[in-house]
Amino acid sequence: MKHWTEVFDDDDADEQLVRPYTITSGRTSTERADLTLITLVTTLPEGATQATPAVPRMQPEHRTILAMCRDSKAVVEVSAELRLPVALTKILIGDLVDAGRVSARSPRPVTRQGEVSDMAILEAVRDGLRQL
Repeated sequence: MKHWTEVFDDDDADEQLVRPYTITSGRTSTERADLTLITLVTTLPEGATQATPAVPRMQPEHRTILAMCRDSKAVVEVSAELRLPVALTKILIGDLVDAGRVSARSPRPVTRQGEVSDMAILEAVRDGLRQL
């Protein structure tokens, strides 16, 4: 079966086309507001959580996400590699987060407490350029 984004040849006219809403069991949006384009997704090791609920109707895309996110990847990277819309990818990742199979976290801020802010760095660069 071909991916829904692939172009079909005339010979493939009899093959079924898998629509995105089929992958998500008809869901069109995620309830998770914490999943943004730059949210980092990482697969958790087996048994990392006490009671891991099963992902309802785990799709091949769920398994692919688990495999590709062994190293942290942004939601937008996962979407691009799956060749699926970002909204659909967020639903799939949300399923895995809810099941305790992956962790999702925002990227770390550039500055931490006690460090120089971005504005201070830009001002220092500006001042240095003026002195040239």
